[in-house]
Amino acid sequence: MTDATSNPWRAAQRLFAALEQRYVPKATPLDFATVAAARWVPGPLGGDFAAGGAIDGVTLNDLVGMDRQRERVLANVAQFVAGLPANNMLLWGARGTGKSSLVHGVLNHFFAEGLRLIEVERDALGDLQEISARVASLPQRFLVFCDDLSFEGPELGYKALKTALEGTVFAAAGNVMLAATSNRRHLMPERAAENQQFTHHENGEVHPGETTEEKLSLADRFGLWVSFQPMAQPAYLEAAARWVAHYGGPHGLPFDDAARAAALTWALTRGARSGRVAHHFARHWVGQAVLQQRHKASAGA
Repeated sequence: MTDATSNPWRAAQRLFAALEQRYVPKATPLDFATVAAARWVPGPLGGDFAAGGAIDGVTLNDLVGMDRQRERVLANVAQFVAGLPANNMLLWGARGTGKSSLVHGVLNHFFAEGLRLIEVERDALGDLQEISARVASLPQRFLVFCDDLSFEGPELGYKALKTALEGTVFAAAGNVMLAATSNRRHLMPERAAENQQFTHHENGEVHPGETTEEKLSLADRFGLWVSFQPMAQPAYLEAAARWVAHYGGPHGLPFDDAARAAALTWALTRGARSGRVAHHFARHWVGQAVLQQRHKASAGA
């Protein structure tokens, strides 16, 4: 009896290995001693790391209007980098409020101390165990980052993430922490009909129904929740002033009364005040002003 007949699974593994060796080009392994961030690229025969490209140069001092959030995330990651117990993090709240920027700022802050980032798409969360195993023997500390995470139901990625957050996946490596950002507090849509599932007891206690409990069960597995709200007007204007100084400084453009009024109008038309809106305003304002300067200079020449 041949090996293929007695153990078809082993034969299939050998066939796939042979095909991979012949047809799949081997990627050059990333050197995490110098690479700050990587993307996980899934594939039919196993995924691999790819360099993350240019890293957002934002520093923690650039982040305006989020002192409380910055302190909580910074303290948790400092514990992780030091090899101490720390929690997986869920950063949730309004869009454009700096959740992703804070993650990048923390990466830049702790890079010299060995922190690295691995970005994973939602559909690749089933590979968390493989990712964790790949980096377990490395000396760096890895922040596995899933940006803008949400689910419509208990799909494959949802179940894989629950398993990972139970501790069995990351505990084996010891040098991996998960950070996720989401606009949804519980990572899943909440519908009005679910309120009808709540039960009310005579003593006044209210208990959620099974659907709500299922949604809470995933978010509850993140040890640290950090909420982000839209900016107050003073913080928004401070952020806009910083970005105007960043882009307009070399051109001598101040954040004057005209810029301040334009920034407020910009936020009004966007229906939100956030660091992202302030950034977009500054790019528009400075680009427009510099272009006008050049036109005047050309006309006067």
